[in-house]
Amino acid sequence: MPRSRRAARRAAAAARAGGEEAAGEALSQRGGGGSEGPGPAEEEEEEEEEGDEERRLAELLGGLQAGSARTRRAALQGLRRALAARSLAAFLLERRLTLADGLERSLRRGTGEEQALVGSVLALLCLQVGPGPQGEEVFRSTKPLLVSVLTDGAAGLPARQSCATALGVCCYVAAADPEDLFSCLSCLEGIFSDPSADEGGSGLTQHGPLHCSALQAWSLLLTICPPSHIRSLLDSLWLKLPPLLSSNSVALRIVAGETIALVFELAQEMEEGLCHRDTEFLRAQLKVLATENSKHRAKTERRKQRSVFRDVLRFIEILPPSGEHPEETIRFGLECLYLDSWARQRTYQAFREVLGSGICHHLQNNELLREIFSLGPPVVLDAAALKASKVSRLEKHLYNSAASKARTKARSRVRDKRADVL
Repeated sequence: MPRSRRAARRAAAAARAGGEEAAGEALSQRGGGGSEGPGPAEEEEEEEEEGDEERRLAELLGGLQAGSARTRRAALQGLRRALAARSLAAFLLERRLTLADGLERSLRRGTGEEQALVGSVLALLCLQVGPGPQGEEVFRSTKPLLVSVLTDGAAGLPARQSCATALGVCCYVAAADPEDLFSCLSCLEGIFSDPSADEGGSGLTQHGPLHCSALQAWSLLLTICPPSHIRSLLDSLWLKLPPLLSSNSVALRIVAGETIALVFELAQEMEEGLCHRDTEFLRAQLKVLATENSKHRAKTERRKQRSVFRDVLRFIEILPPSGEHPEETIRFGLECLYLDSWARQRTYQAFREVLGSGICHHLQNNELLREIFSLGPPVVLDAAALKASKVSRLEKHLYNSAASKARTKARSRVRDKRADVL
């Protein structure tokens, strides 16, 4: 009897082992087949997520028509987050007129924060829709309202600042008629060259951010100007830009210095020499700003100013081809973007200001940005390539340790006063 029980137990154990092996083989086969692509369940989940997102966006579009200003502001904030985080060109192309109509109404009857949000959403809308008849239609319908708010002295400064940025970005992306470009340049120039921006002006501190945004948008449009128009602007630029270096606003001084370097770069590309102009006073100003150590300014502001103006002075003193361009590498995913000129740097800064943390996603997927920066078509990666691109925890730790050590050494050199001597 005991022997028969032991034999039965052995038979049951063998059957269980065989069943486990068969299940393991089945699972391995499923795993091998699953790596080829997503299953029907995953595709259904993706479709459901896309449907839910479209419904949420449709609700936000409906919120723009609400009578409550609070509801409209909440809808604009949701649209700004959604357009900055994802590429929604297909959805927006179908509903661009509805969205543009809602934005126009908010610009007309809204005030302060609402108008500032509209400017941000308009810039994002043009970046998503891109150039062509659709983008030009949106730009043409909203341009008069943007100019009206920008030039209205009674409007809030955040709203005027946002409209200046939106006017520059929308014109850069969607303007097909050169007259639209020239009129936007003239409007923005009238803002940052306002008499209140003179040295010691009481309105300078108050309007510094507005003048800074207008100058940034103006310099962005300058990068796509025809050479003939740039030649006609050189004389006036020589009178309007250097005085901005004496501004009380550190941000405005930095943007003015970068714009002066951009003008020198564009003139060099056109073989339009600036040597016949008196640049000695300008060089003296740049040297002072590159070594300024005023204690009444914040340490971070002084450091940023010295760093930027050292690059500007180095570029102007030795012009290309032997001159030095500021070089910066932007890494996103498995790709890199090289900023090797003042024009590319200004363009990237403008898009980064509009997109915020979504700049990396749009550099990977937005066809307009990839065309502007000559990145080619979007790179499609399969699951194996994505897995291979991931860095292990140990490699991350070693990289962070090396970067921390290099950062500490660099900061030690910057703290040394001798680093400020040219």
